[in-house]
Amino acid sequence: MSRENRANDELRATSIKPDHLENPRGSALIETGKTKVICTVMVEESLPPWIDEEEADHGWLTAKYGMLPGSGEERIRRERRGAKGRTKEIQRLIGRSLRAGIDLSKIGPRTLWIDCDVLQADGGTRTASITGAWVALKLTVEDMLEKEQIDEDPMDRQVAATSVGVVEDEELLDLCYEDDRDADVDMNVVMDDRGNFIEVQATGEEAVFTRDQHDKLLDLAEKGIDELTGIQKSLFE
Repeated sequence: MSRENRANDELRATSIKPDHLENPRGSALIETGKTKVICTVMVEESLPPWIDEEEADHGWLTAKYGMLPGSGEERIRRERRGAKGRTKEIQRLIGRSLRAGIDLSKIGPRTLWIDCDVLQADGGTRTASITGAWVALKLTVEDMLEKEQIDEDPMDRQVAATSVGVVEDEELLDLCYEDDRDADVDMNVVMDDRGNFIEVQATGEEAVFTRDQHDKLLDLAEKGIDELTGIQKSLFE
């Protein structure tokens, strides 16, 4: 088991660089250990076709996720005919998580497009995407407020995520690829900065886990997410 000399309750070294790209309304490069994800937000002045713009009293937020061909040790093929099952599931997770942190009734009849592209993968790409995308979204909202495109700040709460798991009967925070590969239990946790849970995805990888293990994993996740929201907050002080 490799923990990169980390304690069981220690996050990988994590940094978030805001405004990493010039063209998007908001962008952030998040690095957690060897995992690197670029998160961008673009604003579309219309709603998806399935929302009636004449009756809608809110905007919309949707997310896309992808792993670039060189993000893994072997070339990852581009999904040219639409997102596959795993990608769709991650996209929906990112979208649900970020919608929990914004009041869409305050952004007008617009669509916020979140794109999370994995530059380098070493575990935790979906959770890093959520944490980094929240920063890009916050930057976008601040730009919209500055340009008087919206009247009120719609950001209700901070949103961040991390992974936890059980490896060799030990509860671990922030799994790298080797930890994830060897885990008997794998859990992704999304929380806000007030200690509320937004989503918990827990799986016994051909194993079972106890209520006590479950609770220990949630405690670890809460500790890690509290640190991550602290990093996010520091970018806007």
